[in-house]
Amino acid sequence: MEKSFKEALKHRRTYYAITNQSPISDKEIEEIIDFAVTHVPSAFNSQSTRVVLLLGDNHRKLWQIVKNTLWKIVTPEAFKNTEAKIDHSFASGYGTVLFFEDQNVVQDLQNKFISYKDNFPGWAMQTSAMHQLAVWTMLEDAGFGVSLQHYNPLIDEEVRRTWELPASWHLIAEMPFGMPAGEPGDKEFKELSERVKVFK
Repeated sequence: MEKSFKEALKHRRTYYAITNQSPISDKEIEEIIDFAVTHVPSAFNSQSTRVVLLLGDNHRKLWQIVKNTLWKIVTPEAFKNTEAKIDHSFASGYGTVLFFEDQNVVQDLQNKFISYKDNFPGWAMQTSAMHQLAVWTMLEDAGFGVSLQHYNPLIDEEVRRTWELPASWHLIAEMPFGMPAGEPGDKEFKELSERVKVFK
């Protein structure tokens, strides 16, 4: 059953223990992605976010790319822990959502609106973050456990080459998801008085 918006946001957590099962059809997963990409706002209505959904062998291929990349740059001892985390927390899931920002769109806006030129890269990151939150929240509301990872820019080039993506697509984050196989960790909240100010 779908939660209210507030309930869904409160329920959204980071799940590291996930399995390769799905509570919904692949078509419904695609509908979640399509809904977010259609309705999440962007600065100047730029619609600069690009999303790639990886399922099945493509999902597993991504995490093999991550492992192959890290193998070349970390010590064998460190890689053991890294490999275990990837195998049991990310690759073990049902799929992965990749979030990109199209730099051609960002640069076009910079050229058109010179006075805001320095702002557009930051606004693009904000746009991506809103897409990430929307997809994350909807996936969890559908019954998935989800986390957000950042192996970019280490894997960017290989990801673009493997799935033949445009060079202008800049990878921002990777979001593995699957059926929860455990509970999320405890979350501490800082005092709201330190984070929110109200003036009446």
